[in-house]
Amino acid sequence: MKKLLFLSAVSLLLYSSQSYAQAVPRTLKKVLELKIPREGGANGASVAWHPVQKKYYAAMAGNIEFSVSVFDVKGTRLSPVAQEALFDVRGLWYNPVTKTIQMNGYDNFGWAEYKLDSKGLPVSIKNLHEGMNQPEAQSAGAFNPLKSEVYFLGAEGEIDVYGYKWAEHNEYITLHLGILTGNPDNLDLETNNSEVFGQYNSTTVIYTGIKGSEIGLLNNTNRQVELYDKATGFQTKTLQFPDDAPVNDWLNFAYANGIYWLFDTEARIWKGYK
Repeated sequence: MKKLLFLSAVSLLLYSSQSYAQAVPRTLKKVLELKIPREGGANGASVAWHPVQKKYYAAMAGNIEFSVSVFDVKGTRLSPVAQEALFDVRGLWYNPVTKTIQMNGYDNFGWAEYKLDSKGLPVSIKNLHEGMNQPEAQSAGAFNPLKSEVYFLGAEGEIDVYGYKWAEHNEYITLHLGILTGNPDNLDLETNNSEVFGQYNSTTVIYTGIKGSEIGLLNNTNRQVELYDKATGFQTKTLQFPDDAPVNDWLNFAYANGIYWLFDTEARIWKGYK
């Protein structure tokens, strides 16, 4: 019996040590840039990767006439300077079932998807859901294709889960902001995100698809991406941006093709880090 208790204690200690080790910040390196070609809009909405087209789609937020730019895998722009977003984009994602680029919009714009021409350029939109199907006007959604859900960051640091089919609010995912998993002292923790939520980008959540680190937030104060376990709500990994990375406290943050994206609002460049 004593031997079993000893082995259990060792296992708990190893799990705790591994969990803390995973959360030690790893410094990201810039690997790609997507240059937005014209004026119009002060903030980047999001970036999405189309794995069939092998193209990036990067939209500006604020107006249907602002740009959505299309780039190849090396960051070369393929779309004309005059290419318009046709929708006031906030969140942008690829749906592997429909094989389309989809989005949620500002306030009551609803959800939609792009119709592409033979070159992969947006020519029109198809409305999916009308009305405000998100917690806040500026919310930028992230799509989980495994569960057919769209995630939004709520006003108190929780994740609002909306079913994709009907755009209905299903549940909340409680996040313990900044709290590392594996610490036995956290088992009975009562989370108060209001004390720290001001450190985070307030509009944008990312979905990575990485098991145990599915949900990501941008801590703009500490200049890092924090990844959270969807099942427990605890932080499992920390990714540090370089000192010169352009972090912002709303919008201008995305995840696509395994790359973490920050929009430089002055240079009008999406900078990708990995």
